[in-house]
Amino acid sequence: MPSGEVASARSVVIIEDEAPIASAVAARLRSEGYRVEVAPDGPAGIELCERVRPDLVVLDLMLPGLDGLEVCKHIQSDRPVPVLMLTARDSETDLLVGLAVGADDYMTKPFSARELVARVHTILRRVERSSAEPVPGPVHLGDIDIDPASRRVRNCGELVHLTPTEFDLLLHLASRPGVVSTREQLLSAVWGYPDGSGARTVDSHVRALRRKLGDDVIRTVHGVGYAVEGTAAAARR
Repeated sequence: MPSGEVASARSVVIIEDEAPIASAVAARLRSEGYRVEVAPDGPAGIELCERVRPDLVVLDLMLPGLDGLEVCKHIQSDRPVPVLMLTARDSETDLLVGLAVGADDYMTKPFSARELVARVHTILRRVERSSAEPVPGPVHLGDIDIDPASRRVRNCGELVHLTPTEFDLLLHLASRPGVVSTREQLLSAVWGYPDGSGARTVDSHVRALRRKLGDDVIRTVHGVGYAVEGTAAAARR
């Protein structure tokens, strides 16, 4: 089946103030069969997302009106829509902050339109796969309760907001207590990236989970990857 047919029912909102970039990305996504709408600034982007309720948002970090971080917080507070963040900067702090407020992945400018389309395909395939798979039972990780059916996480009874990717990463690790997963394995299993590129994305999401759930929720196995302690994850109910 052509990729355009696969994508035909999917809508994407691009929030980008640089018109040439927005036009090029929109044209490429439309050629793949996506329905695309563009907003030139933060407030317009929030309004557009509320009206269109897109399947995915491509969001620039530096925007007039409201920056991408504030926009991301707004649209994620409404519902957990996947967000691909664009940034002209490449510092770990910028990337971590972007991921912490709700972005599922990021790309640093300049980037190729082909790579962006590939990322969009992958994110949406992962969302579809997650919704189609059988729903496992609840998982307990110390004081953390993970409910795959509602995709909710509670820490000591308090609801914790996780992005779709954060939830998938936590569930993957918590479902395999004591098992060390390499970054490449996590990129394949959680993100759907077969080539193992994007190790910093994994690291940033782990840091975001630690910030939200506690430093000891995920163990770093230096030179290998990440795991949760075998004694921390209780058997599923």
